[in-house]
Amino acid sequence: MLALTGCGAADPAPQTAAPATTTTATTTDRATTPPTTSAPPTTTPAPTTPAPTTPAPVVVLDPGHNGGNAANPGVVNAPVPDGTGGTKPCNTTGTSTDAGYPEHAFTWDTALRVRDLLTAAGVQVVLTRQDDAGVGPCVDVRGQLGAQVGAAAFVGIHGDGAAAGGRGFHVITSSLDPGGAPVAAATQQLAVDLRDALTAVEPVSDYLGSDGLDSRGDLAGLNLNTVPAVYVECGNMRNAADAALMSSDAGRQALAAQLAAGVLAFLGR
Repeated sequence: MLALTGCGAADPAPQTAAPATTTTATTTDRATTPPTTSAPPTTTPAPTTPAPTTPAPVVVLDPGHNGGNAANPGVVNAPVPDGTGGTKPCNTTGTSTDAGYPEHAFTWDTALRVRDLLTAAGVQVVLTRQDDAGVGPCVDVRGQLGAQVGAAAFVGIHGDGAAAGGRGFHVITSSLDPGGAPVAAATQQLAVDLRDALTAVEPVSDYLGSDGLDSRGDLAGLNLNTVPAVYVECGNMRNAADAALMSSDAGRQALAAQLAAGVLAFLGR
């Protein structure tokens, strides 16, 4: 603030006063400080640790054969390990219905339908081939894929080419038990679960196996598998009734639904 001096006012007359003893008084200004109130301690919630997620199980689907096999005999006839110490051809062309619907097309279409159903149920699916126009892969490569990707199950999808009088599906396991006793037991359970599911749409085979189950030691794709593994012959493509089912969209969807149901039952999902 500015101190203003009045203009035109007379100075007051000086006064004579007795000297006084000047006492210097010390005044202590005490600022009134409000008492400090401690805020209640802030409780920081402990960080939430998310529950560990269980990885989605992996299932290998093996659509039998391939669309380019017939045009490449040099590749498909080359010998590969058969899982018994011997060899067998890399692959084959597969069979067909009497009307010419090929097994490789049936297995590919059905596998894609099964893949979609399993994926929707939270299962990770790996296919042994990526289209229906290529060659192979060879049966030994297919058979070793399950272990390479840590699969919980390997399911080969096929159609049989037996005599026309035989009808029905069957599920094949390896008689060699390549993964040891625990894997053999799980393989048997996988076979039973698939067998039980498929009976909803197709009768069990009346010409091969026992109650829809068969065991063989000559299939490299199973002999080289160290995870639970089966081949499913979904029907006899030379039989008129089976061929009608396997050749139709509705029939393949029905088969795929039961294949997926059998796999999910095995996985406990």
